[in-house]
Amino acid sequence: MRSIAVALLAAVLLAGAVQVEAVRERQYPPPPAEDDELSVASPTAIRRLAGAYPALAADVYWVRAIQYYGGIKRRLEASIEAGGTTAPPAAPPRGAYGQLYPMLDVTTTLDPRFNIAYRFGAVFLAEPYPAGPGRPDLAVKLLEKGIRERPDKWEYMQDIGFVHYWYRHDFREAAKWFDKAGQMPGAPWWLKSMAATTLARGGDRRSSRAMWEAIRQAADNDWLRHDADRRLAQLRALDDIDALQSIVNAYVRQRGAAPASWEPIARALGWRRIPADPTGTPYEITPEGRVWLSKRSTLAPLPLEPQQSQAGPPAS
Repeated sequence: MRSIAVALLAAVLLAGAVQVEAVRERQYPPPPAEDDELSVASPTAIRRLAGAYPALAADVYWVRAIQYYGGIKRRLEASIEAGGTTAPPAAPPRGAYGQLYPMLDVTTTLDPRFNIAYRFGAVFLAEPYPAGPGRPDLAVKLLEKGIRERPDKWEYMQDIGFVHYWYRHDFREAAKWFDKAGQMPGAPWWLKSMAATTLARGGDRRSSRAMWEAIRQAADNDWLRHDADRRLAQLRALDDIDALQSIVNAYVRQRGAAPASWEPIARALGWRRIPADPTGTPYEITPEGRVWLSKRSTLAPLPLEPQQSQAGPPAS
């Protein structure tokens, strides 16, 4: 009977604690992720505090980094969608994603061989606003940290080349890193070919498509494969937009004004449906006659290219 009474008392106290915590959360909600701060900013100090369990502490910080990144990304994208804009986003405000690199730095200091943290973290850092902070320099810094720990890791060298190619449009530097990765033992043969192609053709979509196809085939996890699939779909969308822009330009030349929607073009050309991107979301026409991806599409925002093949509709 005494054991039962103790158990009942513990259950009552636990339920009361839950209620008190719920009231505290309502009265004093946690700060938004943008204001989140590391209680200990030094990775070395955190490693000492972790004692005999640095790998476990690294897992905790990695989860924190993912939650932090994902939370800010969702809020920013929801805010932009609520604003109704379809144009490419502007530069991030000061402080956006400000704790992302410190969290990744702590994670990889606690566990210097944390492969996923280096590779995924670099993508998170390099992604342009609002999908990320738009910091390819920090992405390269993180990957170079990984190379210092594992000098034979050709994947990190490939990823640095990828950052220079996709986010910085620095094709000479990208080719250098692709070639360096291709010389490492166990590296796939296509890296040397990619280095030559990058130098020869720069940032055209054919070389971009070849790169993403190669990354997809060599990906060692589902996340990288899905990301490569998304990038390939973005490239198809860019091709679609160029073709559709040519059609809109021809309509403007004939009619002297940009169409307010797809309907007049669809009637003139006998289309049965409005053109849609690879996800099935219809493309949009701006009031100026610019074809663009819908903000509702999961492919948005599209990557910026060194040169746009279609600048927009001709002057009427």
